[in-house]
Amino acid sequence: MDKTITYDDFTKVDMRVGKVIDVQDFPEARKPAYKLTIDFGPLGIKKSSAQIVNYQKEDLLGRQVICVVNFPKKQIGPFVSEVLTLGAERDLGGYELLRPDPDAKLGSRVY
Repeated sequence: MDKTITYDDFTKVDMRVGKVIDVQDFPEARKPAYKLTIDFGPLGIKKSSAQIVNYQKEDLLGRQVICVVNFPKKQIGPFVSEVLTLGAERDLGGYELLRPDPDAKLGSRVY
């Protein structure tokens, strides 16, 4: 299967810099997850369900993240996830969150 995409395909994925402003447990999720509230500056505030329970909630607060903001909303149990928070798989399970340099402006597009 060919997984090659064009540059035009890539530019359709709208990835933005956000900052986690609230973290809640998500006991209703099938897989362990948190409910995140993320501030994207001029783009507003969005919600995300993220399987990143290898982090402590207090370590996520204030952390900058990279999210895909133009996927359709996804119903996850009783929660609607509006953005996909990006992370890299870890060998030991879970994900390492992708994050920009600390001075990246909220809402900035990632290319």
